[in-house]
Amino acid sequence: MKALVYDDVETLVYRDMPDPVAAAGQSLIKIEASGICGSDMHAYLGHDERRPAPLILGHEAAGTVIGGDLDGKRVTLNPLVTCGTCRACMSGRDNLCPERMIISMPPREGAFGEYVAIANANLVLVPDDVPLEKAALAEPLACGWHAVRLGAQALDMPIAQASCVVVGGGAIGVGAALCLAAFGATDIKVVEPNAVRRATLDKIDGFTAVAPGTVTQADLVIDGVGYAATRADATAITRPGGVIMHIGLGEGTGGLDIRRMTLQEITFIGTYTYTAQDFRDTAAAIVDGRLGPLDWTETRALADGGQAFADIRAGVVAAPKIILRP
Repeated sequence: MKALVYDDVETLVYRDMPDPVAAAGQSLIKIEASGICGSDMHAYLGHDERRPAPLILGHEAAGTVIGGDLDGKRVTLNPLVTCGTCRACMSGRDNLCPERMIISMPPREGAFGEYVAIANANLVLVPDDVPLEKAALAEPLACGWHAVRLGAQALDMPIAQASCVVVGGGAIGVGAALCLAAFGATDIKVVEPNAVRRATLDKIDGFTAVAPGTVTQADLVIDGVGYAATRADATAITRPGGVIMHIGLGEGTGGLDIRRMTLQEITFIGTYTYTAQDFRDTAAAIVDGRLGPLDWTETRALADGGQAFADIRAGVVAAPKIILRP
């Protein structure tokens, strides 16, 4: 098959790779849409030791089953592979499984190729009237869904009454904002420093896009970036007794004002991916329209994926998400 392969830092090559083979309990998926994630960018820049070259990246995918009992079914892929038997998995917190692994981490190749093999349990059916480019957004949107669900539980008020701020206007931030709206929040701001992207965000219903420094206080802050600077901003604007949900994995240290968080009893919750139920719930919300028209993506050919990564790196992409099509 043809695939976009991460061969070295800032080097992606579109070339032939072996076809994947579905094992027992798995299906072979013909990929028809696969999104570029921030974690793919981290690998591309050489910042993710979990994704060493050479490797096929990509884990936000949808496509059609080839062969087997589900032959011809349109599906979106939950890329999080877990053991299914540990305490976390048995308690419905499978995203905390000690053996968890996402496709696009060795030894599992990712979805920036024509095909991928994955367990049937990780497939969610997609109705014929839902474009697969939208179905591929289930993965990044599920990250927001999971964070909002936990954040709503931690708040000391109904989420409908809370002032909510999302830091970062990429797909994770936009998805979190749309999930906030789906959960009933009405006061939602997305902080985005890139004016070009902010102009794109202005066209999306459900939240207001603002420049950094324009928000002074919020009840619930979601950091969709995860750098020291964004954590510092989140700490500064969260009101006493408020909640910070941390999704982004930009860098591992710095930024938190621990003294202020302690004196003002600010709750900080790290949030990793989503549970299997969160993923299914997000896919259902895409299908029934609760997350809006999801028309804010840009689609490019997989063969042009190297340029797409370079454009994202250069900050010239207005869309929050680029979808690659083999």
